[in-house]
Amino acid sequence: MGYSKNQVKFDKTCLLSKQELQVMDYIMSAPGKAILHGEHAVVHGKVALAVSLNLRTYLRLKATTTGKVCINLPNIDTFFCWDLSELKQFISSSHGNKEEVTRLNHQLVNRLREFIGVTNGNLDTSTMATLAFLYIYLSLFGSGELPSLMVSVWSELPTGAGLGSSAAYTVCLAAALLCASGAIPSPLKEWDHIARWCQEDLELINSWAFQGEIIIHGNPSGVDNAVGTWGGMLRFLAGKIIPLSRVPLLRILLTNTKIPRSTKVLVARVKDKINKFPSIMTPVLESVDAISCTCEKVLSEMTCEPITGEHYNILEELIDINQHHLNVMGVGHPALDTLCRVTLARGLHSKLTGAGGGGCGITLLRPETNSLIIQSTVQDLRDCGFDCWETSIGGPGVQQHTPVSVKKEVLEILNQ
Repeated sequence: MGYSKNQVKFDKTCLLSKQELQVMDYIMSAPGKAILHGEHAVVHGKVALAVSLNLRTYLRLKATTTGKVCINLPNIDTFFCWDLSELKQFISSSHGNKEEVTRLNHQLVNRLREFIGVTNGNLDTSTMATLAFLYIYLSLFGSGELPSLMVSVWSELPTGAGLGSSAAYTVCLAAALLCASGAIPSPLKEWDHIARWCQEDLELINSWAFQGEIIIHGNPSGVDNAVGTWGGMLRFLAGKIIPLSRVPLLRILLTNTKIPRSTKVLVARVKDKINKFPSIMTPVLESVDAISCTCEKVLSEMTCEPITGEHYNILEELIDINQHHLNVMGVGHPALDTLCRVTLARGLHSKLTGAGGGGCGITLLRPETNSLIIQSTVQDLRDCGFDCWETSIGGPGVQQHTPVSVKKEVLEILNQ
């Protein structure tokens, strides 16, 4: 059987010397994601726009001489260590699984699930994150000598909020372990503090991150890991994901209402409405599709001509219209109504992002928005019991860092 370029790269994993393994020290980061427009409509064949969120997950991988593989996830109070001798039993399962990197090795997954004690009732965040790590580690190193490693991860993203925290994690894992195995090179040059990979290497990172997402979520769309890999904005339509080459960096407030919700229940609710009122709901879906396409056009214009107030006027109107549509679909919530009311009182425009029914919302900030207005809005939202951050959307995807390019407080956590 012939080998693709990716498979040839993959086969290099057994060529690393012990000396090379001992000097490994990689720091990676990847962004979260938000849906700008098109949530729920995308399930019914309409365009959705997903954007990178400049709240990032950071990972540090260091070679050690302990004879152990350790993972530290302080965000979710998780720390595990295994002796290499414990993990060598899985080499036969992972060895030879190089025909197609996008196909999950179910035999290895099942054996690992048993190894870490996963049952059908034990699918918590900590367990699934650990399972994804072990799977990618053993898949990439299983054809050679298993290296002793310490992997530490810290995230600015809240978990379970629909902001792509698990995908940012698996993208960082994939990038670090692919570099450590020799499957892709480090993109950093001597003079760089931050660097990104070429398109071919990003595709390999994305394919392994997607496998991690399958392990964690079962049947993911692939949007979250694609945003984490490429950053910026992606157009999602009928299962096809197209990264848009240039988008402006937009400042936003991100608000977490902390209201739990079930995506599955909300998707079913929209479907029921469409079945019950097809002549009413079909035009709503068409309108949301038009909103996504209009927004894409405006953002494209903002990258190739001077940005004007009119551009922001249109973006704000689209946000308002889409939020009303989402309420019509039945995925609003009183907490999201409060978010929209509080921000509109300050002249700012908000919509839910993701599944709705609570969860998170985004508020667009114009360049001229006074910092005192932003601060008072954030405080008003916190007084409502919400979490709120000022951040941005449209930033870069997965990156490699030198220590000096990482915030001091993040580096301290990664060094623990």
